[in-house]
Amino acid sequence: MGFMDKIKGALSGKSDQAAKAIDKGADVVDDKTGNKYSSQIDTAAEKAKDVVDKLDDK
Repeated sequence: MGFMDKIKGALSGKSDQAAKAIDKGADVVDDKTGNKYSSQIDTAAEKAKDVVDKLDDK
């Protein structure tokens, strides 16, 4: 079993939880940087959620 297979197995049916975790992480980083990089952080979070959705076969 490869690395990506393990990730797919871990995310199976949990993409909503992963998306919430990504959003919370993005909020923490945004706060720590004084909202200076909000648009870049939002873009990165959206791309990360897209990857999670693809891995969960949505």
